[in-house]
Amino acid sequence: MKRKKVLALCAMALSSMLFADQHGTHWGYTGHEAPEHWGVLSPEYKMCKEGLSQSPIDISKKVTVAAQDLEAVEFDYKTDTESIINNGHTVQVNFKPGSSIKLDGIVFELKQVHFHTPSENTIEGKRFPLEAHFVHASADGKLAVVAVLLEEGTANEALDAIWPKMPKEKAKTGRFERPFGTMSALLPQERSYYRFSGSLTTPPCSEGVRWIVMKQYVSLSKEQAKVFFDLMEGANSRPVQPINARKVLH
Repeated sequence: MKRKKVLALCAMALSSMLFADQHGTHWGYTGHEAPEHWGVLSPEYKMCKEGLSQSPIDISKKVTVAAQDLEAVEFDYKTDTESIINNGHTVQVNFKPGSSIKLDGIVFELKQVHFHTPSENTIEGKRFPLEAHFVHASADGKLAVVAVLLEEGTANEALDAIWPKMPKEKAKTGRFERPFGTMSALLPQERSYYRFSGSLTTPPCSEGVRWIVMKQYVSLSKEQAKVFFDLMEGANSRPVQPINARKVLH
């Protein structure tokens, strides 16, 4: 029963990222539904206000600690994409089963990648035009997010494939079948990373999420950044949260 309960909670957390409007109290990024109010919009969102290990964060030298035994993340991304969703809060690409990462001896299956503009996590206070979040779940309901920061430069091949297929209307899902090779342009070649314990960056802001922020950036063009910003009708990123007693391993 305990395992079933954990899996149910995991499903609820992923569902909140997918269909928050349909399955919970409405939230947003402006006005009385903005991030500073999430914690009081619903009792289910109380962690957004009360949590002590919230995401995103600012990754700075004063909070990073070198870890000699920091293991490499084992990436096994190989399956095609399946669908694309505009849920009103972000655009999300879902993957077919079979891709995963291995971390702490645990296999986390890749579920989806979605985007935030500007970036949610920052480096020494610097924000980036876009951040991609690869969301994973283990068999017993644990969550892991691999975050990639995108800086302005040359156009990104993966975004060239994704952006034209983004549903223009909110709460719309479209077919989007591409081989993973197309999506690989969203991942840096060099896989060193920052690691910390954090939360979902959207309500219900559940904690206990393993965060992996890649150190190497990938590029996107100014035009690509604008296309996403315009579709979202503005920013869709949560401000950085207090680091509190946490340290960032690297």
